[in-house]
Amino acid sequence: MTTKRRTTRGGLIGELEGIAVRAAELARRAGADAAEVLIRDGAELTAKVRMGEPELVHEAGSRALGLRVFKDGRRASTYTSDLRPDAIAGFVADTVVLAELSEPDELNELPDKRDFARGSPDLQLYDPATSAIDAAEALSRAKIAEKAALDYDERVTNSEGATWSRTTGAVVFANSGGFVGGYRGSYSALYVEPVCDDTDGKKRNGYWWTADRFVKNLQDPEQVGTIAAERTVAQLGARKVETCECPIVFDPEAGRAVPGMLFSVANGSAFYRKSSYLLEREGTLVASKLVHIVDDPLIPGAPGSRPFDGDGLATRRNVLVNNGVLDTVLCDVYSARKLGRSSTGSAGRGVGGDPSPTTSNLIMRPGKTSPAQIIKDTAKGLYVTSMMGFGFSPITGDFSRGAFGFWIENGELTFPVSEVTISANFDDLLKRIDRVGNDLDKRASTQVPTFRVSHMTLAGL
Repeated sequence: MTTKRRTTRGGLIGELEGIAVRAAELARRAGADAAEVLIRDGAELTAKVRMGEPELVHEAGSRALGLRVFKDGRRASTYTSDLRPDAIAGFVADTVVLAELSEPDELNELPDKRDFARGSPDLQLYDPATSAIDAAEALSRAKIAEKAALDYDERVTNSEGATWSRTTGAVVFANSGGFVGGYRGSYSALYVEPVCDDTDGKKRNGYWWTADRFVKNLQDPEQVGTIAAERTVAQLGARKVETCECPIVFDPEAGRAVPGMLFSVANGSAFYRKSSYLLEREGTLVASKLVHIVDDPLIPGAPGSRPFDGDGLATRRNVLVNNGVLDTVLCDVYSARKLGRSSTGSAGRGVGGDPSPTTSNLIMRPGKTSPAQIIKDTAKGLYVTSMMGFGFSPITGDFSRGAFGFWIENGELTFPVSEVTISANFDDLLKRIDRVGNDLDKRASTQVPTFRVSHMTLAGL
């Protein structure tokens, strides 16, 4: 059966949907049992200044088509940036031949038609004003932000620069089973990184950033630069502390890594490969009862929102951890089949690759306590503002990262701390979360508030 559904939409989405449907039909005519087509069309602008002078202006557009075909339980995934009709026809035929050379897998087939997304909710993902920011305006905003950082304090003596970036794009997906859909999106960001010289000769780099799908929601450039400078100056005089066990308070910037690591062991791919310490623990306590983590792709305007996933299924809100209990493991269609369960609508894919489980807006639900109160309630410990390196074993759950932050003494932030390592088994880390703040940071697609772990090992002097 060939793709029967046709798009009647005009504009960019309609154009791309027409190309995708035709490519899926060509694959069937070339002998494929089924086919999926993903097209991404995008434009980006990056403008960077350093010490008040333009350092980089890069503007580019791209369009690529990814094709996955199935034949006799075999599959092949390829992509091309040549979307001329004749070029696509040859590309499709070559992909079908490539599939014939691959190893068979009985799970290689389209999702059930009944599971395809029907209709696309308006998630407010695209801001037309984004494209109106040209190179001159982008450089101007970057200059304003960097100048605010340099003017904040005479100890801010250098800069790694300020960068304004924006992307706009369209995503279209179609398959030979009758699904076709598409949407547009936009995203803008401003990043500033001042530098201070410490008394011991070390360079102290700080940063701050703002980002949103809608330009009007960004922080003012002056505010971004000022916060970046504040965070940089605060690092002056950083030192080690003695090795100990103590409470660790994660600010949202550093804490964002924690739910991300949880997802890395709470997804269908990790489960069927048996590369997760959470195997056979669904329905059991894996974190503190204060921890509630959801993946929600249907939040209007949020960075990770999307109406359908990389398998063409409708996206939905999934609860990963409910009051400390492992509730849901995120799956795409293939990993769900390997596990004998259903997809959670969580497939992601690049233009040239196969689907795999991914997150959308991964959110740790905020509590009711202010960050200031969490610090006040901590007699002695470390307030972590950034982490370095990557030390995490998905099999054992062992966690160890370099950290930077501020020492807490008698409920107050005292001096900056650097060159220390924090460690714990990840299972213990999650179960020891005993305070959750009310300051959810919504700038990124992984969102957390401030939270405290009752005790971890801090390795220093």
